[in-house]
Amino acid sequence: MTRMPLPPPRHRLAGALTLAGLLTQIAGLCLDGLPSWSVSLPLWAASLLMWPDIPRRNQWQAGVLAVLGLAFLVLAVVGFDATPDITTLLDGNAFVVAMLVGVSFIALIGRPSEGPPNSEPVTGRRGLAGTWLGVQLLGAILNLSAVFMVGDRLERRGRLLEVQLLGLNRGLSSAAMWSPFFAAMGVAVSLAPSLEYTTVLAAGLPLAFAGGLYSVFELSRRFDVSEVPGFSLSPRSLLMPASVAGLVMVFHYVITPSLTIVSIITFLMPTLALAANLARGAAATRERLVRHLHYRLPGMRGEITLFLCAGLLTKGLSILVAAATNGDWTLFADFGVGPAMLSYVAIVASAIAGLHPIIGISVLASMLDLDGPHQTLFGFVALASWGVGTAVGPLSGINLSLQGRYGISGYRMMKHNLHYALVMSALVLVAIACLAQAVSA
Repeated sequence: MTRMPLPPPRHRLAGALTLAGLLTQIAGLCLDGLPSWSVSLPLWAASLLMWPDIPRRNQWQAGVLAVLGLAFLVLAVVGFDATPDITTLLDGNAFVVAMLVGVSFIALIGRPSEGPPNSEPVTGRRGLAGTWLGVQLLGAILNLSAVFMVGDRLERRGRLLEVQLLGLNRGLSSAAMWSPFFAAMGVAVSLAPSLEYTTVLAAGLPLAFAGGLYSVFELSRRFDVSEVPGFSLSPRSLLMPASVAGLVMVFHYVITPSLTIVSIITFLMPTLALAANLARGAAATRERLVRHLHYRLPGMRGEITLFLCAGLLTKGLSILVAAATNGDWTLFADFGVGPAMLSYVAIVASAIAGLHPIIGISVLASMLDLDGPHQTLFGFVALASWGVGTAVGPLSGINLSLQGRYGISGYRMMKHNLHYALVMSALVLVAIACLAQAVSA
């Protein structure tokens, strides 16, 4: 492994603080009495250390969220005599961030292949389907890193074309509708603790694959894909994500049924990565872990900061709404078909305008008072709007990543995905109607 120069001390400290937040969250699963700030404080400290290195657009978004959250808090205290628990003010989305950090360790399992491809490419609709399905299944576990794994492999055959990038975009974003390993699921569970995952899975998984089928036929009509290389799936490439998913389910239903899927993922992913690397020897394991600590964890600064600031906004707005209404007001008296559809459309529209879906989801949650069944409906709305919103949103994480890595404009991706978003939204609205009827029965 090629040795890289050490990053600045500020980066190394930020990586150590991020790791400290993860380890404290894992310790809290076993030990009672750990204060909540022991997780959130090091994560916030890491974000502040890395603030100068966050892209300007992300700084603007995160800064606005944080300022609004604090403004709502001050208004609640000054205007309505609220007495919030300051020690928990920074806790919003902290455990979601811990899960993201834990999932990042999956990148330490296996090694990316090097050199030029040595086989004939799979082209046409089959190749396009392989690209979408590969990112969907790998991304369900590996998140954004799967896009780079598949995209870099395709790029060894030549510069990526727009149709290939659209396959990567839609393959990853639609996985948010059902994958328990996505930050979307972590946010949904944090805002709707009584969410029934199996119900959401039954609705989200068919929607995601419907989006895949539509993408294959729609893109093959708009682009000439006869000679466009696609990703070739193999049983070996699916072995790791399938094994990890199966292990998570075993823990959830057999070994640790008291823990949420998010909690299981938080401790299981780093453990699996450590076990896989120890087989290579202590020295190699230490080197890979140090590289992850010094480079990968500080590199998560943008998404960590955005999630933390969105959590602060949710906290501040929730406190203000509760103080101003004495806890008696909600945006919708009954979160049924109409409110759910309206909420979905509003969140996707805000994503097209440049806001991350987590912002709309967080604001909505702060103004709702949901019982158990309706929490499942809300969770589905959150996941569906995330899946469609990140595909079409020009400033979403996936589109900004594709822009930075492969040079395609996020606004060009938005233009290509507008029709896709309309079709998927029609399917989502039908699913919302069916799910609302089911939870109300």
